[in-house]
Amino acid sequence: ADVETGHTIAQEEIFGPVLSVIPYTDEAEAIAIANHSDYGLGGSIWTADPERGTQFARGIASGTVGINGYSNDPTAPFGGIKNSGLGRELGPEGLTSYQQLKSIYLDVR
Repeated sequence: ADVETGHTIAQEEIFGPVLSVIPYTDEAEAIAIANHSDYGLGGSIWTADPERGTQFARGIASGTVGINGYSNDPTAPFGGIKNSGLGRELGPEGLTSYQQLKSIYLDVR
């Protein structure tokens, strides 16, 4: 509790069961707090209104966001943004780093 946005626990990726409590006054401030980090691997939103949670999730700068839970789907792309990694694993997007695109133009005059 009483975590501030400048604290290490609020700025770095903590790989473990950790919950940081940062108070906010409205949704805009909550999104700004969530995005006030150099990292963006994953996060979760807990709400009684899943539709509102989905709208809120769209504003979060993170590779994945869970609403009322967090469970990776192996058929969906997984990966972070900002300093949380490069590219995507899993899903069709995980194959793009192995592909080479080519355009072929045939003039049939």
